[in-house]
Amino acid sequence: MPKICEFVPGSQRRKIDVHAHVLPREIPDFEKKFGYGGFVRLDHKEDGSTHMIKDGKLFRVVEPNCFDTATRIQEMDKACVQVQCISTVPVMFNYAAKSEHTEEIARFVNDDLFSICKSHPDRLIPLGTLPMNDIRRAVEEVRRCVALGMKGFEIGSHVGEKSLDHRDFWPLYKECEKLGALLFVHPWDMDSWSGRLNKHWMPWLVGMPSETAQAICSALMGNLLVEFPKLKLCFAHGGGAYPSIAGRVNHGYKVRPDLCATECKVAPELLQKNLWVDSLAHNPQAIGLVADTFGKASLKSINL
Repeated sequence: MPKICEFVPGSQRRKIDVHAHVLPREIPDFEKKFGYGGFVRLDHKEDGSTHMIKDGKLFRVVEPNCFDTATRIQEMDKACVQVQCISTVPVMFNYAAKSEHTEEIARFVNDDLFSICKSHPDRLIPLGTLPMNDIRRAVEEVRRCVALGMKGFEIGSHVGEKSLDHRDFWPLYKECEKLGALLFVHPWDMDSWSGRLNKHWMPWLVGMPSETAQAICSALMGNLLVEFPKLKLCFAHGGGAYPSIAGRVNHGYKVRPDLCATECKVAPELLQKNLWVDSLAHNPQAIGLVADTFGKASLKSINL
């Protein structure tokens, strides 16, 4: 299994779900508060469902397990999951908002995550969100949350036109490495998947795995793991499409160093074993490829 699937606190092994999204039960009307759109609010229905509304339109329908902790714990018990690392739904990143507003929303979400996890500290671990559109603010939020006990943070696969290897993000990586904080990278914002590709839910089915593969390539060839060798990077969905294209990426690095080795002099195949991924790959064959690409759980574990 991929390394992220087993954390080892002491000598006791536990089944941990690292990829579990939550929402606050009540979300302020940020559109009204800030004076512009792009924010999510919740509309709780009498049938027990909840509608996520964005810019006056239905974004998604979610069930009580998304915000009701008692329901979540019951479902964890049924699935024999001892611990969940809970993180927000990526639409709550709000990287396109004004940075002071993104920071305010991040603090609201993170405080809610803390509150949820305090009720079941042995079952729930918070992974916070950060105002990635302003790295100074993001670093400050990392420091605030780590001081309160948070162990890691969920970030998007890109911020606007900036991929994860952009130098603007390096102060964040330095701080997370220093504090031992995990960064869980989730694909999001597949706005480029429009026109003929915007059918059959392809932005999510195809775009998300591609987003994650691009983020991994950026981390590997952008010199992140050389500059920050102790940085803990975990990628969602079993690394997305990367396990399938890892051979192509490494071949490209060897035969076209003029294009691929411009920033990092260490081959991706030597660095990819230093990454973590979740096991959300949806079939056993894919899990085998994920394990072969990134390494097996018995080799290493993340301490959270």
